[in-house]
Parts: sequence; structure tokens; C-alpha cells
Amino acid sequence: MDRAEADPKGLIRESYAIEGIGDAECRSIFIDWALSLPAGADTAGPLRALVAHYALPAPDHPMSRVLTLALIPAAPPRRRGGRAGRAGGPQA
Repeated sequence: MDRAEADPKGLIRESYAIEGIGDAECRSIFIDWALSLPAGADTAGPLRALVAHYALPAPDHPMSRVLTLALIPAAPPRRRGGRAGRAGGPQA
């Protein structure tokens, strides 16, 4: 997958061009990018393309950290406490 296909709106590209951008702004831009993907789309392929194109050449940029962390798989959900967790689910 190429960069233009992975970032069709250019959100990630623009984040690297913003002077003095911080972590919070990068996370916000990343969420905008993720929400612009089609529902159910695989994010791993586009993320790998973006990391290769942007993050590897600029490892100290805040967006590089956001993109790299996004590649780490999420932990599986854990049981929550409370009545619903003890009773085996929601009660009607």
C-alpha cells in the first residue's frame, strides 16, 4: 500500500508539516484519520505504510510515536466488576 492510499486526506502528512505540534494534537489528528477510514477497514496495512514513509525518517516526531503505538495490538477486554460481572451479564 502506498502513502497516498494510506492517507487519502493527507491528515498524517500535514501533521508532520506543522511546526511545534504536540502529542495531544497528534492523537487528535490520528483519531480523525482513523475515523475517516471505511467501517471495518483493516488499519494495520495503512499504519505500516505510514510508519515506513513518515515515522522511520522522523523517529522523534510526536506523530511517529502515535503511529508506532497504534501498531501495538490492544489487550483483550477484561471482566468488569459489579453486579453485571457477577451475575453473568445484564439482567432484564
